Amino acid sequence: MRHIIAILLQNEAGALSRVAGMFSSRGYNIDSLSVAPTHDPAVSRLTLVTSGSDAVIHQIIQQTRKLVDVVEITDLSARDHIEYELVLLKVAVSDAQARAVVDCVRRHHGEILDETDDTRTVQNTGTVAENDAFVTDLTAIAPVIELVRSGVAALERGPAALAVPADPILE
Repeated sequence: MRHIIAILLQNEAGALSRVAGMFSSRGYNIDSLSVAPTHDPAVSRLTLVTSGSDAVIHQIIQQTRKLVDVVEITDLSARDHIEYELVLLKVAVSDAQARAVVDCVRRHHGEILDETDDTRTVQNTGTVAENDAFVTDLTAIAPVIELVRSGVAALERGPAALAVPADPILE
């Protein structure tokens, strides 16, 4: 089963490596990984996508929670959530393909970012499935020169939030 794991961790050198090492040391591939500082510059949010049984992922989450750099962790897969990723593609375009590329980008609600005589650089945001469909449709029209995906970013729907736990000593 596919799991989206959201982790808040201290924004320190080596923190990402320790978390990724926890997954890889147990033989789980990370399909997607995205990390950046949050509104609190001392804390980063890491979102990773992996596959595995619920029981094994639960065990890995419990072990990851024990890492000194990890502030909070949750599996968003079992929760109502929103997920998106960005895909950028540079395709080779002939005059005969130009209109079809524009139509494809519009159909998928993407955007053309750069145009030259023989290339188009385009972007699309959506779920992994939506971006997979976009890439499939576009590559049927024009050959890909370069492709990059941001990795999944995800948030739980509604008022729930992954947050730094309150310090009970300060309350």
